[in-house]
Amino acid sequence: QVQLVESGGGLVQAGGSLRLSCAASGRTDSIDDMGWFRRVPGKEREFVASISATGGSTSLTNSVKGRFAISTDNAKNTVHLQMNSLKPEDTGRYYCAASSYGAFRDWGQGTQVTVST
Repeated sequence: QVQLVESGGGLVQAGGSLRLSCAASGRTDSIDDMGWFRRVPGKEREFVASISATGGSTSLTNSVKGRFAISTDNAKNTVHLQMNSLKPEDTGRYYCAASSYGAFRDWGQGTQVTVST
């Protein structure tokens, strides 16, 4: 099992930036990919971004392309989500997840991101 702890959320004005971090511990050798998901009020949890364990492959949902970037620091077992040009519709609770054997099985508690107008 992998334990995940997110940090870096907060309140920011529209157009601002935040950097989320996710520290992984436990069975990190089993991780294939790391991802970020968010739950927006009134909607189901949605995929935001993912990165392979080696950092060689990334994926971003269309609504954040050009604004968000995902990166990994393997030496520290940490994944970052750099969020720029934030919009009010980016408000939500952001969750880090670890994939093993092709599925996201381990989840963090989440960190709240609030973007004000």
